[in-house]
Amino acid sequence: MAMICAVVFQPQGRLYYADPGSTTPQVGDHVLYPTDDGDEVAQVVWAPQWVSEDVGGLPVLAGMAGADAERDAAASRKKRATARVAARRLVREHELSMKIVGVDHRAATNQVTLYFTAPHRVDFRALVRDLGATLHCRVELRQLSARDEARLTGGIGSCGRELCCSTFLVDFEPVSVRMAKDQNLPLNPLRISGACGKLMCCLKYEHPLYQDFAATAPAVGDAVDTADGTGTVVGHDVPGENVVVRMNADGRKQACALASVCGSRRAYESRGDTIGERPTT
Repeated sequence: MAMICAVVFQPQGRLYYADPGSTTPQVGDHVLYPTDDGDEVAQVVWAPQWVSEDVGGLPVLAGMAGADAERDAAASRKKRATARVAARRLVREHELSMKIVGVDHRAATNQVTLYFTAPHRVDFRALVRDLGATLHCRVELRQLSARDEARLTGGIGSCGRELCCSTFLVDFEPVSVRMAKDQNLPLNPLRISGACGKLMCCLKYEHPLYQDFAATAPAVGDAVDTADGTGTVVGHDVPGENVVVRMNADGRKQACALASVCGSRRAYESRGDTIGERPTT
């Protein structure tokens, strides 16, 4: 067992998990979360609690945020707001085809990092120079992909919940159209694409279940025996773990539990799985 808590760096932002260590913060408290650039002030949204899984490698909270840390965090928020306004103004003045989607400020080094999206490569050297003179700090620009933009800006998905990438997903895993086909989903781009315009990450969540079901269930068109008689498989209901069978007796369709359906021996042998078959050498 392990004790963990969850924090956010901005309201409705992505969740970051941590080991509370010696601290016992409550929901709404501000704590110091360790990052590569030093301890950052974060707000607790999930109080420490024990979980059954053995979670290891989580960062340990550096402690509760004091008055100095709160003051630095407020100054950093003000700096980010100023940088965002100045960047958007200068982008218009330089007539650059780019969109500012996020700003980060590191108080320790007085550095501002601007995240942007653009349809192609952008020469922003003059923009960086003017931003540095305006903000009186070091400025760095980083171009984001469509998925990274959705993660940073957040939003509501077609399911009515906050985007997975902006809340709990750590890495983007490959998603293919084959996953939508295997789940019998309509191949309409508007139906299977997320806020970023790419295939929805959630297509991967249940795909292994469909693969396991397809590996054990009779294929569509196979003749099967059921508790109510013989029939032909005409569909699969993976969430319900049922096989849809058209009964030979009256032609009606019936959902049968996968465990109660037996395929014909001919179909079984055609797959090369004959009982007692010896491997060739």
